[in-house]
Amino acid sequence: MVEHPHLGRFPRVRPRRMRADDFSRRMLRETTVTVDDLIQPLFVIEGEAREKIPSMPGIERLGLKPLARQCKRLHALGIPAVALFPVPPQTARSEHAQEAWNPQGLAQRAIAAAKDAAPGLGVITDVALDPYTLHGQDGLCDERGYVVNDRTLDALVQQALSHAQAGADVIAPSDMMDGRVRAIRDAFEQGGHVNARILAYSAKYASVLYAPFRDAVDSADNLSGADKYSYQMDPANADEALRETALDIHEGADMVMVKPGLPNLDIVHRVKQTFGMPTFAYQVSGEYAMLKAAAANNWLDERPAVMEIITSFKRAGCDGVLSYYAEEIAGWLA
Repeated sequence: MVEHPHLGRFPRVRPRRMRADDFSRRMLRETTVTVDDLIQPLFVIEGEAREKIPSMPGIERLGLKPLARQCKRLHALGIPAVALFPVPPQTARSEHAQEAWNPQGLAQRAIAAAKDAAPGLGVITDVALDPYTLHGQDGLCDERGYVVNDRTLDALVQQALSHAQAGADVIAPSDMMDGRVRAIRDAFEQGGHVNARILAYSAKYASVLYAPFRDAVDSADNLSGADKYSYQMDPANADEALRETALDIHEGADMVMVKPGLPNLDIVHRVKQTFGMPTFAYQVSGEYAMLKAAAANNWLDERPAVMEIITSFKRAGCDGVLSYYAEEIAGWLA
């Protein structure tokens, strides 16, 4: 038997064939980002001004009229929802955070302004006490400064109910207190808010990547060097994230979230594969600030870098991403 001189010389299977041209690369693409995947976080202040946030270039705190205009723009771009984060003045903050459930408070008026401006735009609200406490913690503290769980639940329920009554579509408890999803869900059912959705921050890690956000909501000074390790998760833990997520689903969450996003894509994937629930991630302020800084110094090309990262969120299993880049991405996609 004579061996063919070229037998085995060339590979029969060439994956590069399908990467040779743009049309075939597009046909092969497994993951696609659309505007429907995007949620834009917005910071809200009293008055009618716009205030720059130095650690988050391109992001501003918005008074109610600028907020309404921004919501119209985002809705016109096709972005399905915004997430509102109030920045109340220091004079509105207290030890017991009563301003959090004031029916005429900043958050409640911002919800109404957003819904009036763009009725079809989903409005997601943050439920946590840190914008309203003098100490900057997400819950109420005892005399030792420890964040107490069950008394905090009562406050969170009042805050969540006030948001639902103001017209919020989705309530997003970000506090990481034990049992808060069940407490809010029970209150919603008893109060007739049966379609008020809960997006639970199920795996929220105690991350240094939140620093620009704390600048944006003016809570960094209130914390005065304190930490949130007693309630936010250790970034070293993965199995714990699944236990936390399972609890939130059992207690009545409609959607679950992992935060921060990019360092925890393994958690996103495990959550989606394990539970099959609507799964979201938050591309947090520190991730945004790093990209902006690198782009400003010409260390990377911003647009393809952002799109590569957002695509990685989708590939990991995200049904949606909260991103400060949402408006820019929507413009690029258009």
